[in-house]
Amino acid sequence: MWDAALHDLWRHLDTDLPAPEPRWTGDSTGLACPLPVEALALGAVATAAGAAGHRTPEIDLARVGSSFRADQLLRIDGTTPGGFAPLSGFWPAADGWVRTHANYPHHRARLLEALGVPDEEVGAAIAARPALEVEERVVGTGGIAVAVRDRSTWAATEQGRAVASEPLIGVRRVGATIPDVRTARVLDLTRVIAGPVATRTLARFGADVLRVDPPSMPELPAQHVDTGLGKRTTVLDAADPRLRELADTADVVVTGYRPGALDRHGLGAEDLLARRPGLVVVQLDAWGWTGPWAGRRGFDSIVQAASGIAVACGTDGRPGALPAQALDHAAGYLVAASALLGLAERSTRGGSIRELALARTAEWLWRHPELVTAAPPVEPVRQRLGAVELPPPVFGGQWSAPAHELGADAPEWSPR
Repeated sequence: MWDAALHDLWRHLDTDLPAPEPRWTGDSTGLACPLPVEALALGAVATAAGAAGHRTPEIDLARVGSSFRADQLLRIDGTTPGGFAPLSGFWPAADGWVRTHANYPHHRARLLEALGVPDEEVGAAIAARPALEVEERVVGTGGIAVAVRDRSTWAATEQGRAVASEPLIGVRRVGATIPDVRTARVLDLTRVIAGPVATRTLARFGADVLRVDPPSMPELPAQHVDTGLGKRTTVLDAADPRLRELADTADVVVTGYRPGALDRHGLGAEDLLARRPGLVVVQLDAWGWTGPWAGRRGFDSIVQAASGIAVACGTDGRPGALPAQALDHAAGYLVAASALLGLAERSTRGGSIRELALARTAEWLWRHPELVTAAPPVEPVRQRLGAVELPPPVFGGQWSAPAHELGADAPEWSPR
């Protein structure tokens, strides 16, 4: 069953290389769900291992399950740093449910602006309005909220149809061939979970990863503690010419911003390839790369709510969620696999642009009901790094070092 998931995911990577043949160990990931989350998690991790050149990787189910639930298991100084903010979650509306995301201060401010109320009146303000009206109001202010839809309702929307028509992984080969390098330089222009998981994976396989964050939007510290392992980190404005210099000397650029967000700074995929034809660009967004929502902000929890997953996982009329932020984590490993295969093949097939989306990953779950497993509970696997306790790498071994403090490094590559 897990081999079937792996082979289906592998075929989307558009590679001539054979799929790996993993040795699965352990009994369960613990990711029990009405949808094939366990199969997705194991298949995605195995694709990354195979793309890194491991023909027969050992994939431990418990490690994978623990890693996917990292936000639930992370401890700093013995305490849980917290998951979703108080204004992030499900709210009953006048005719259904709404899911909001307000973990970041600017998103919380935009939610309150849209509703015109203080924190303590958010629930009443949403309850007084239809779910779609709340969605439109919040999105209109640049905030993040979505009306909870079931599968059939989502599939009938224009964006649902657009996502269903897109491939899981889009690949465009548009660059020239370039010789292989010993240590790949990866410019990490991602945030939150999916993109940082991808670049953490690339660092685990030996890449020199430099994450760049904007000075005006610092990352949540707890997220960076988990996903910043093995990387260096710096802060630059998108208009800073040093950022373009880094991109023009990178081997891989991974982006996690909305379509078009970086284009005005000369950091769009086509512009990057025009200046550096052998580059591998991997782009990740929330809603897909076509349709009316392509440029809309989104997170794993929001995509779950819009695409029918929250209803499928709900109980007693209340929407629920996957046992982990599995869209983020699985997409992250697929991004890593795409980057690794792009690097492996660019000396013969040239530079490339590869596109993935959380909504496409959600679509994969719906299309494979035959891969659902019981996934009984398992004891989490943890590793201690000083005052931090977190899941160990899914590929075996231990993390070499904790994450650097955000912005602690110079905006330059390590010497080769």
